[in-house]
Amino acid sequence: MERFKAYKLSEVKDEKAAGMKIRAEFVDLTLDDLDPGDVVVRVAYSDVNYKDALAATGKGKILRRPSCVGGIDLSGTVVSSKDPEFAKGDAVVGIGFDLGVSHHGGYAQYARVPGAWLMKLPKGMSLWDAMAFGTAGYTAGIAIVRMEHEGLKPSSGPVLVNGATGGVGSIALAALARLGYHVVALTGKESEADWLKKLGAKEVLPRSSLNLEKIRPLDKSTWAGAIDNLGGEVLSWICSTMKDNGVIGSVGLAASANLNTTVMPFILRGVRLLGINSGESSNDVRETVWRRLGTDMKPPLLKEMARTVPFNQLPSVFDDFINAKVTRRVVVDLAE
Repeated sequence: MERFKAYKLSEVKDEKAAGMKIRAEFVDLTLDDLDPGDVVVRVAYSDVNYKDALAATGKGKILRRPSCVGGIDLSGTVVSSKDPEFAKGDAVVGIGFDLGVSHHGGYAQYARVPGAWLMKLPKGMSLWDAMAFGTAGYTAGIAIVRMEHEGLKPSSGPVLVNGATGGVGSIALAALARLGYHVVALTGKESEADWLKKLGAKEVLPRSSLNLEKIRPLDKSTWAGAIDNLGGEVLSWICSTMKDNGVIGSVGLAASANLNTTVMPFILRGVRLLGINSGESSNDVRETVWRRLGTDMKPPLLKEMARTVPFNQLPSVFDDFINAKVTRRVVVDLAE
């Protein structure tokens, strides 16, 4: 039986400290080693998200089983299928659900998954494009679609995007700019200002310019919309500076999981705070978001927004995510 390469994460005893640690290593597998599923996919590309880095380094409690092939995203071609929705040769995308967490994921040259976790590659998108988006781009897409459903439109006013050099932030920024929004990028990486403007930011606001020590319950009414990757005090400040009927998409907690605010923005200005979860979306949401990512929300500079690393170099990129040194999406090429 054909053997193929996979990047496996295992929980093992830490001999130097009490407790457990993650051992991450390349291993050879066969199809018999994969988890059950309706569809076998020859994986072409995966990617690296912050969640992948947390899992592979053990910096976050991500794995829900003792050992698992990593990678929460994949794109590739169907090899065999028991699901009538898919046929041999179909190009497919799989993100989220239990991939790379409690079901063998995308860091392997083959994957076997439930058909319900897959969708056919959208028109206007290549297998590489799908992983340049990945969970990060899909999350940004859900945030925009849901915010527009709440009434946000370009004429509403400026939209703030923080964590703007990260995966979700950069795609959200570029997608919103393409849709005609006046986007303001909030960043702690002032050296990336030119890149953010190239992506479509009309203004770049340094995070160092904010006074987060004393946040008023209501501050100057500024933003019609905001996509927040940080949480913590920055999100508290955003809540206080929203316009009437403003809408916030909360997608991350890179700074803090805490939120110290009052109800005043919500009851006096009608501000809405939307929690954005990309893990297990309904089929209609997935199809809508992916279709739009391939059409009116597709960033013109997508090729420049991601870099590709060969599979054997995958371990070298995780620390940069943990240390907030990543300013581009990372696509993993699983071809030998």
